[in-house]
Amino acid sequence: MRAMLLKALDPLSRDPAPLEPADWPDPTPGPGEVLIRVGACGVCHTELDEIEGRTPPPRLPVILGHQVVGRVEALGEGAGDFRVGDRVGVAWIYSACGHCDACRRGEENLCDQFRATGRDAHGGYAERMVVPSAFAHAIPDVFADVEAAPLLCAGAIGFRSLRLAGLEDGRRLGLTGFGASGHLVLKLVRHQFPNTRVFVFARTEEERTFARELGAAWAGDTLERAPEPLHAIIDTTPAWTPIVEALANLERGGRLVINAIRKEDADKPALLKIDYPRHLWLEKEIKSVANV
Repeated sequence: MRAMLLKALDPLSRDPAPLEPADWPDPTPGPGEVLIRVGACGVCHTELDEIEGRTPPPRLPVILGHQVVGRVEALGEGAGDFRVGDRVGVAWIYSACGHCDACRRGEENLCDQFRATGRDAHGGYAERMVVPSAFAHAIPDVFADVEAAPLLCAGAIGFRSLRLAGLEDGRRLGLTGFGASGHLVLKLVRHQFPNTRVFVFARTEEERTFARELGAAWAGDTLERAPEPLHAIIDTTPAWTPIVEALANLERGGRLVINAIRKEDADKPALLKIDYPRHLWLEKEIKSVANV
């Protein structure tokens, strides 16, 4: 089969074409695994982090890609209820131990033996891939492949962030950063919490306009103060300054959910601006989202 291989870690400024097309052996499903013919695989900023070595794969070469949609082509022994031809997706979690406390709670993303698709195991930038059947997800035919793929990353982690926010209908929600995950959360909120108003903090006027078009009650710059205090805020940025600003925008007892695999160090000194009475007092909370 053909695949796109990452063979070395390097900044894009030095190697703007880091993935090399190559022939690669067709994978064979083992016990409990399914073989998928890939129809589409999305692109995520995490791939850039892997390529440039900030979240490096444990071994090279590796096939990246963790937003995979395709059809089951073959099944290993004991591969569950799937049939050849079933439409499935593969997300960031490639496998987990299945036995630890986290796995038994259904929180495989907290498992010590968690393995990531396209980093710890070969992913979807190829014609075929194998995955444990427990981590292949049925995809309905209402979505095209290219529409379904982002839901397996930006959509999944956005949904997880919204659940961790503990939002109730009619409460005010803030979204800091308005990329793929942020705008999908806004769409989710409009359907799940119709009486909730969403306030968006974004860097560009283009993003703010898009937020208003999708139904945001207010959209302003990342450093602006919201017109009202917010009961929950979901941060999807790679920076620290928005964290400080978000804490200042929280209502008493509010919760900040940080939806990011990692944060940049460039503006880390912004954390020194945190003032306990203003940013944290009166039972404000901070939660982070693990990979999903």
